[in-house]
Amino acid sequence: MSGAAAGPSLTDKRINKDVPVPLYYQLKEILLEYIQNAQLGVPIPPELELCELFGISRPTVRQAVNELVVEGYLERQKGRGTFVTRPKIIREYHFALQSFNDEMKQKGLSPSTQVLEFATVHADDRVAEKLQLNRGSEVVKLRRLRSTNGEPVLIVLTYLPSKRFPGLLSKDLEQNSLYTTLAEDYDAPVERTVRTLEARPAGEYEAELLRITKGAPVQYIETVAYLADGIPAEFSIGSYRGDRNKFTFELTRRETLPS
Repeated sequence: MSGAAAGPSLTDKRINKDVPVPLYYQLKEILLEYIQNAQLGVPIPPELELCELFGISRPTVRQAVNELVVEGYLERQKGRGTFVTRPKIIREYHFALQSFNDEMKQKGLSPSTQVLEFATVHADDRVAEKLQLNRGSEVVKLRRLRSTNGEPVLIVLTYLPSKRFPGLLSKDLEQNSLYTTLAEDYDAPVERTVRTLEARPAGEYEAELLRITKGAPVQYIETVAYLADGIPAEFSIGSYRGDRNKFTFELTRRETLPS
């Protein structure tokens, strides 16, 4: 088997045709286990070999492989085959605020930031509402491209009230964390954030910056960050590459106090 020699074996796996679980989904689970135990760049067996090995049709194999490609576990290379790709970056939200740079460094990755836009603008209705300002108030507009190990993974567009953060445009936010800058230079540490997540197809501009195809999935996250006094300090819109990011949320039960 062309793929098996370079990585874990699939020969001891079986598909059960007597259970109601779809055949493609059983194969997908088998391949996912194979991927998780394989090294980066290891090829999976060709479709015809998988058909013969598991006694299933080529469309069934293709459906399983396609889903793993879309989810970022496999990568097709034209004329060469399908290979195990890099795991997604897991973003963990455990009620702890952490800068992008610190989080990536903890994961053993090398983060970098490119400032694409940094200027003072007037707040439109949406930005004004999020930051609890009057429409037309001056805000700082900051657009950044965040990368890990040289690969773009996130575009983030941020708005901050200019009056609260005078001189912010002079700060180096390619080398320094925004939250650290707010805390150290303005005595304004962010105490909590509210985030909203949804999936969207990448537009032309997002696709170009993130090096993905137009229409590819991105995780779109809106964030409003608050200071200790409850005043919003930041409204951000982040577009995360769907094939390179995965999010973990920790939820705890809120106990109800007796009346």
